Amino acid sequence: MRVSTSTITIDAPREIVWSAVTQPEYVRRWQYNSDLTTDWIVGHAIRFSAEWQGQTFAQWGTVLEFDDPQRLRYSLFVPRPGLDDRPENYFTMTYVLTDVADGTKVTFIHEDPRELDGIENNVEGENPVLTALRDMVLALANE
Repeated sequence: MRVSTSTITIDAPREIVWSAVTQPEYVRRWQYNSDLTTDWIVGHAIRFSAEWQGQTFAQWGTVLEFDDPQRLRYSLFVPRPGLDDRPENYFTMTYVLTDVADGTKVTFIHEDPRELDGIENNVEGENPVLTALRDMVLALANE
């Protein structure tokens, strides 16, 4: 299984960061204009959809854990040609929020059981999604 972990510290209270990762109107601002649909109840559906170049792309899965305001976890299937919608083709995303001296530490853990050629286990440098989240939270905290 491939596991990648990314972290960033955001100079904002955990409650603001938690809102940014769980409320659809904020998720859209940092996650590639994606519309989030879920009620965050464990066992219920979660869906991300976005439009790009006139096409709608969707990803879907199940809420696996929701511990407000510190941890959430969900499974997700990203369709592509030749990949069947089966449990073994879902990956898992975990978000962990921790209070630190200078704000909130956000950790994303991506677990992917699929063996895919050409994809590295560890990503060097800043995670652009986390950077977008940080920038959006800082703007939100200043509104």
